Amino acid sequence: MKNDHGALHSSDRHWERSVWVSYGERTRLRPVTVASPSRHTPTDLGTMLLQLLLLLQLDPVRAKEKEKNYCSGEAPDPSQYAAARCFTSCTRSTPKCKPEVIERFWIKKFDELSKEKSPAPVLDETAVKATIHNVSVNISQDLFFSISPSQVPASLNGNEMDAPDRVRLPRSLFESLRRPNMTSVRVILAVINIGEGDIFKGSATGQRFSSSVLDNRMVGIQVGTEPTKNLSEPVEIIFSHQQQDQKLQCVFWDDSKGTTGDWKPTGCSTEQRTNQTICLCDHLTFFALLLKPVLDAATVKALIQISLAGCGTSLCFLFLAIIFYFALRFTKQRFKSEDAPKIHVALSISLVLLNLTFIIMLGNNSPEQGTSCRAQGGIFHYFLLCCFTWMGIEALHLYLLAIKIFNTYISHYFLKLCLVGWGLPILVVFITGIIGSYGRYTIKDGANHTTLELCWIEDKTALHITVHGYFIVTFLFGGVVLGLVAWKIFHLRGSKAGKEQNQTWKGVITVLGLSCLVGGTWGLVLLNPIGLTAIYAFTLLNSLQGVFMFSWFAILFYPSLKEESASSTAKSSNSASRE
Repeated sequence: MKNDHGALHSSDRHWERSVWVSYGERTRLRPVTVASPSRHTPTDLGTMLLQLLLLLQLDPVRAKEKEKNYCSGEAPDPSQYAAARCFTSCTRSTPKCKPEVIERFWIKKFDELSKEKSPAPVLDETAVKATIHNVSVNISQDLFFSISPSQVPASLNGNEMDAPDRVRLPRSLFESLRRPNMTSVRVILAVINIGEGDIFKGSATGQRFSSSVLDNRMVGIQVGTEPTKNLSEPVEIIFSHQQQDQKLQCVFWDDSKGTTGDWKPTGCSTEQRTNQTICLCDHLTFFALLLKPVLDAATVKALIQISLAGCGTSLCFLFLAIIFYFALRFTKQRFKSEDAPKIHVALSISLVLLNLTFIIMLGNNSPEQGTSCRAQGGIFHYFLLCCFTWMGIEALHLYLLAIKIFNTYISHYFLKLCLVGWGLPILVVFITGIIGSYGRYTIKDGANHTTLELCWIEDKTALHITVHGYFIVTFLFGGVVLGLVAWKIFHLRGSKAGKEQNQTWKGVITVLGLSCLVGGTWGLVLLNPIGLTAIYAFTLLNSLQGVFMFSWFAILFYPSLKEESASSTAKSSNSASRE
């Protein structure tokens, strides 16, 4: 209060107060001492207010500089708030960030939280949400916790199904932790958004900056102060997500793998459902769902090289097989009437056209959308269906020849087979084109990066029906016929045991040769979900189908030529002796 002379009371002359300023993204309190106005002129007060405004503007800048230092490892002891901000700030635009610094920080932070005696805290950051619960070791039922990415993990009491993302900790886990004089144990749960950078990415996909972790979400679980391993009953982690076309795998972060750590599936089993994946793990640590892109950039490049080499080799051998057939047809009278060689050649011609089209398509790395691309997709589709159809015809002819046995006369037999082999695919391609299914087809990896573009079928429903469905019907029919033929071959061999035991290998070769005719190598596509091994095997064996076809021609017809020449030689010698 002012006295008569306009001065302040003596009790107000030497007062001080603290001003709280905003620091960074979170509110951090810091006292800033402002001296009594009785000691300064109005000009001094204006200067001090200006300085205060500068502090308010500079502190966030300083906070960001410290944050960069934390993320790059230049500041050795970051706070949990700064470390949490590194998940969003360590991106491609900040190459100086060191992911291993933040990874080690959170692993160490979990250990510290499990050993602290302080009350159970809650961490509610944009990227990190964690909580600690003190749980009795004498619980009588399993414990459930929600792990929603947007909320702090919370205990679920009786309404577990209301939380699509949840963790189940079995009662047996707490029973195994019982010690004398121990009444409770500390449970730490964390949900971390690891961002788009390199932090907690590892080398699972082998691509830098490739986000292989589904939704960039990681869940950390720790019970007690000691590492929990080899659980008799696994912990259950349920992740909800949209339906995925790629394979998902439950993994944990192994900080001892490599120089910085990496994701590993050891000890975790994966149960994948439509919109949900259940991870069952026999230990506790950081967990995530890893996208397993079957066709990443490196794999696609390797498969293209294998396909080009295999298709080129097949073309050479298929041309040899076709030349071999026409040479026999013009020199040997019986080859003009037999239907089996004609069917083999028709299949060889369809494979030649398919391989040529495929090589041309692979040479066009960036196909343009339009009529040209749709035409290329339709042509490739047609030759592919021709191959499937002639494989089915091979199976039909094999059935009539080896299973039915009785003479079945069909007028204009091969002509009718040609109408089916070359005509039915035209009908399917025409319908597919009418509904506008052809266009640019892209294959993407786990980071949604395009690894390959082809002119093919864009519509997935049309693709499943006209390619997958068409092939499965043909393959199943051929498989049944081949199984019957194999049974008949080896059943007859068994009935003649002791006489033709050394001929078993011929039966094996016969079955393998017939399997190439009815599309056995194409059946490996059904094993593709198993992994890359099946994909490489499918690509290699399928691209070499022409080699197998030529080998079958040689095995099938060359011995008969030798027998004919031998019999003709014997006849000429006999006639000479008679003379």
